[in-house]
Amino acid sequence: MFPTRALCKRSVWKGPNIVPLPIVRPKPGERVPPIKTQARSATILPNFVGLRFQIHNGKVYNEVTITEDMVGHKLGEFSE
Repeated sequence: MFPTRALCKRSVWKGPNIVPLPIVRPKPGERVPPIKTQARSATILPNFVGLRFQIHNGKVYNEVTITEDMVGHKLGEFSE
């Protein structure tokens, strides 16, 4: 693998890598189970804020709650 290719971001004209995830908005007072995913390359969108994800790190699923500071990053950055 070439080190320069690993450091390059995705092209702007291609857009962000968005994976269709089953997003369900909870009603007030209702608990929604976390969204379980292995899509570590998915970009965090503004409508993900406040949701809980279980992100696979290759061995186990780590639970992550999305905050406003995480928007624009990848899910895999926060799965530890």
